[in-house]
Amino acid sequence: MLRCLLAGLFLLSAPALPPAFYTTYTYTAYTVYDHTTGEPPTQVPGVGGTLALRADGTYDKRLSLLMGDSGPRYFAQHGRFTTKGDSILFKFTDLKGPDVQRGTFRYEPATQRLSISIAGYPPGNKGVYELVAAPAPPAAPKRR
Repeated sequence: MLRCLLAGLFLLSAPALPPAFYTTYTYTAYTVYDHTTGEPPTQVPGVGGTLALRADGTYDKRLSLLMGDSGPRYFAQHGRFTTKGDSILFKFTDLKGPDVQRGTFRYEPATQRLSISIAGYPPGNKGVYELVAAPAPPAAPKRR
């Protein structure tokens, strides 16, 4: 019982994410950890695209991955996300209906880097995405 109360207090006192967290990120790497094969992690080549996280809890993901000789594959996902401590939850609807992806994240404010680890199947497997905040568009020139 005491452990549950302490965990609850910790979550309530978790610091709020800084406003800079809510921005558009560029994918820089994607690594798949498959513990069922005994193989080392696979770094997926040709990662590109963006992930926009908005303060209102909505997100847009546009991801591209190079899949061998067949060329790039494109993934688009739109929905809602929530964070609690270092946990992140993405809710979306695709052709199969409503779905959820759960994972953890680490945000580094000084470098504006974001690492998201999404739980895979079977349990223990995961995909880790590395992202960096996209540069802000240039300011419009001042009119005289």
